Amino acid sequence: MAPLSYTSMVVQVLTGADRRKLDGSDDALFYAAPRFVHHLDGGFRARLTDLYRQRLPEGAQLLDLMTSWVSHLPEEIRYPNVIGHGLNAEELQANARLNRFWVQNLNRDQTLPLEAASVDGVLITAGWQYLQQPEAIAAEVLRILRPGGQLIVAFSNRMFSQKAPRVWLEGTDQDHLLMVSRVLVAQGWPQPELLAEPTRPPGPMGWLGGQGDPFFAVIAAKPMA
Repeated sequence: MAPLSYTSMVVQVLTGADRRKLDGSDDALFYAAPRFVHHLDGGFRARLTDLYRQRLPEGAQLLDLMTSWVSHLPEEIRYPNVIGHGLNAEELQANARLNRFWVQNLNRDQTLPLEAASVDGVLITAGWQYLQQPEAIAAEVLRILRPGGQLIVAFSNRMFSQKAPRVWLEGTDQDHLLMVSRVLVAQGWPQPELLAEPTRPPGPMGWLGGQGDPFFAVIAAKPMA
């Protein structure tokens, strides 16, 4: 049975102009070739893994939404079922933490093919900034999470600018945090926790006080009731 979509119940936050991209072509074309590179530096990735270590209990059923060839989960913690989603099948196939995955363009179709209340955590890393319909995704994530389950949206100040909607491209780091929060709250999420932290790159640059990619995260939990 196909899952019920929350699309008809979505509260719109962004305007049509907010959603426009410099490159309006199909996103699947842009991601057709795999990119086996890290898009964020070591300091950011270490902070993200530590956040997952703190917030995601062992045994949690996870959805890594808009992921690629690495999920940044702590190696020492066992998660028995990690579902992946992305736009490049080769990248997803190379991700050793995924038990299964599917490919879907969320800017064309926002319905997630998962049952209601079927996962304990949803992770979006360096992906929210490409969503043209974030409200519908926020509603769908709320549907598929179990009560008490968490959504962790993490990002830095990097992006493929031609594929980021105008609202993200023209906003500041603070604007990005507040926009994600506003979209979530409009769909019925409780007020999320916002993180904004500096990072240091590993190695000599970090020892000398060099700055890494800034770390931003929005963390929200589905109400128990």
